[in-house]
Amino acid sequence: MRSLVLKTGLAVAAALCALAAGAQEVTLKVHHFWPPGAMPPTKILMPFCDKIAAESNNRMKCQIFPAMQLGGTPAQLIDQAKDGVADIVFTLPGYTAGRFPIMEVFELPFMNNSAEAGARAAWDFYGKYAGKEFPGIKPLMFSIHDEGYLHTRDKQIKSMADLKGLKLRAPTRQTNKLLASLGATPVGMPLPAVADAVSKGTIDGFALPWEVIPSVKLHEMVKFHTETDASRPALYSAVFILAMNQARYDGLPADLKAIIDRNSGAGLSQNAGKIWDESQAVGRKPAVDRGNTFYTVPAAEVDLWIKASHPLYDDWVADMDKRGLPGKQMLQDAQGLLAKYKK
Repeated sequence: MRSLVLKTGLAVAAALCALAAGAQEVTLKVHHFWPPGAMPPTKILMPFCDKIAAESNNRMKCQIFPAMQLGGTPAQLIDQAKDGVADIVFTLPGYTAGRFPIMEVFELPFMNNSAEAGARAAWDFYGKYAGKEFPGIKPLMFSIHDEGYLHTRDKQIKSMADLKGLKLRAPTRQTNKLLASLGATPVGMPLPAVADAVSKGTIDGFALPWEVIPSVKLHEMVKFHTETDASRPALYSAVFILAMNQARYDGLPADLKAIIDRNSGAGLSQNAGKIWDESQAVGRKPAVDRGNTFYTVPAAEVDLWIKASHPLYDDWVADMDKRGLPGKQMLQDAQGLLAKYKK
């Protein structure tokens, strides 16, 4: 009898342990560099967190730390995900210059003018070519922002000649190279440093998409905005990643992994790109309301910029070739994917 009671007790204990394991509550530390009210964290990140919380009956929740609240710099975010300082980060691989050269293909100039097409292409391209470029990291999303333009404090840019000698902020290595090819002096820096640099005159302006400008009030620090003819691809794009620590993901119960999988990947990437496209007009409006000056570079002049920056394509292909990769084919595949997904 005692033996039966003991066995029953052990069985109950084992069942309770299994139940507890199955009901494990997980809090994911999520870190990013934007101010809390910026578009990407509010329109892309928070809905993702809300969905995984709802589908797990609140067993898996995000604890979001905006504006680098966990410490470090924006360039260190990717390693914070890799090293487990944060469970998930939202950042730009390009903030660590040259470290993720394969995905840089989508940061080459004049590639694309649809964030949705760019996001879908980037996810597919990652799956084909860049899986080994992110060791220790599980990418949950790749996306691309809306069209990148030039914004200046004291001088309107209308032609390539106007760029000569201007110190302009760029977000990534390829954008730095682009600005240099057009005659400007590029200054690489992440978003949080831009406002101070403009106000002090350290830079004359910056390359940015519209969506982010109101969140850091940069439309109040410049007078001039230079857009490019809509018949041509955008001046530049930058690649974003929502990246999870691989070990943290691997340690989740199977049902929570399934929830992450269901809400990430190609679908999340496409949705993020669509949101970025839709954000353009909203981000532009405060500069219009302030009475800032706008200029659209005509197609014929944009073509001169495209020609001047074309060697960057050759450089990227040569870099891939040196790494033992099929550079020309990869570039063609990236362009083919963009064309496939462009509406």
